[in-house]
Amino acid sequence: MQRARAAAQHGACFKVALCGAQGSGKTTLAVVLQRLLQARGLATAVLSLDDFYLTRQQRAELAERVHPLLQTRGVPGTHDIALALQVVESLQRAGEVALPAFDKARDERRAPQDWPSVAAPVQVVLFEGWCLCAAPQAAAALARPVNELEAHEDADGGWRRYVNTALAGDYRRLCNLFDYRVFLAAPGFDVVYQWRLQQEQQLRQQVAAQGADTSRMMSDAQLGRFVRHYERLTRHMLEDMPARADVVIRLDSARAMTLEFPAGDEAPEQ
Repeated sequence: MQRARAAAQHGACFKVALCGAQGSGKTTLAVVLQRLLQARGLATAVLSLDDFYLTRQQRAELAERVHPLLQTRGVPGTHDIALALQVVESLQRAGEVALPAFDKARDERRAPQDWPSVAAPVQVVLFEGWCLCAAPQAAAALARPVNELEAHEDADGGWRRYVNTALAGDYRRLCNLFDYRVFLAAPGFDVVYQWRLQQEQQLRQQVAAQGADTSRMMSDAQLGRFVRHYERLTRHMLEDMPARADVVIRLDSARAMTLEFPAGDEAPEQ
């Protein structure tokens, strides 16, 4: 909190990355932090990497041109990072800024006229996303498949090399914008499916209650395959990110939290 205030006093925008596995609570944490910051007089915008997915048509073209697995949203290479960089920059200048929004029930980006907007400049940006600030893997680590999806549908490693190259490119540029990095560490990859299943079931109930079409939503079996797209990088981040984050929030299977800070650091002042 004090770092955000100090940045605001110097006319700067304090930018925070909240990263961690699917279902780890990033969105909830972002909302809570936004309320706390705004209650202390700091104009705060929340962004989600999920809202910057490429459109379904763009992913279809990418799947045809590069690799079929890129049709599925989620991994690095399936986001519009140029748009994300543009929005973060715009939030630091005076004016109304439209924030992209993605409809997961339709697997499609919402039309621009349906995007929410915020008054800028803001003093804090909270940007949440599962793979924010993930580091590329060493080339040798890509050689061996981590699951059946990679073994059967990416036998030559072309998909995972593309994802890794994306991390080393524009995703690194996005990461370099952040002043502070918070990592929510799941107890292991196995629990991620259960967390993500809870999310999907809740979303399905909400969409059905609104009388909207649920035909593009994933069944439990489809979700199991979907989560396998995330396995490699999730496991890599659980090993790599704790040493590079400013704060690590350790979670157990029930999402009870334990805070860790880098060696020599203390808990940040409020």
